[in-house]
Amino acid sequence: MILIYILSATFAGGVLSVLAAALITYGMLTHVVQRLVSFAAGALLGAAFLDLLPEAFASGNSPESLFATLLAGLLVFFLLEKFALWRHSHHHEHDGHGHEHGFDAHEAGKSGMLILLGDSLHNFSDGILLAAAFMADPKLGFITTLSIVAHEIPQEAGDFAVLLNAGYTRTRALAYNIISSLASVVGGLLGYFALEHTRGFVPYVVVFAAASFVYIAVADLIPWMQRRTDGRESAWQILMVSLGVATIGISHHALR
Repeated sequence: MILIYILSATFAGGVLSVLAAALITYGMLTHVVQRLVSFAAGALLGAAFLDLLPEAFASGNSPESLFATLLAGLLVFFLLEKFALWRHSHHHEHDGHGHEHGFDAHEAGKSGMLILLGDSLHNFSDGILLAAAFMADPKLGFITTLSIVAHEIPQEAGDFAVLLNAGYTRTRALAYNIISSLASVVGGLLGYFALEHTRGFVPYVVVFAAASFVYIAVADLIPWMQRRTDGRESAWQILMVSLGVATIGISHHALR
């Protein structure tokens, strides 16, 4: 059953996130993406601090080794970001930052395939992290899936916008992103079989997952949100971050 959960979560989560992002992007609903970024930040932080880390520390492993893993994870994601393989910029021509005309096409023209490569590696890693979460506790797996989907939708919407402005057709952009999303299924399978006989490593992979959530929220989403400082937008951000945290908290208690 655990393997079925993992396959279902990685496949449905990846494909549904891409389809939802496509609908948002094709409809040019940029305000929806902005709201989802704030919701995702709250969901990621909630999942990390309310579920993943408590679950890992309840395993009985040395707190020092788990904290070292958390630190190592944050540093790894920092290095991955330096190589442009982890996070994708949310900055586009119409994001209000004064980019020159043709900014998206220029950026995608020189890094469009890198975006897809980074997405594939990101999805592959998500699959491994989902496998570890489900193997630690199926309830934790479901909450982790919810958090990943919350983050993937605005990220995929940003990728769609860049690819479309670079000249990709909607069909081609959608096909490439769906193929990229399937890397999470591969990661889930690999994670399951690799961890099946080394369950002692599961808490450390769970902590690594928490590190990825914290890093994405703190280094990517929150700084992007802080650039929008008007009162109305700030109120929406506070509301949506709170809603993201509350969603994880409610899910945590509902699945007990």
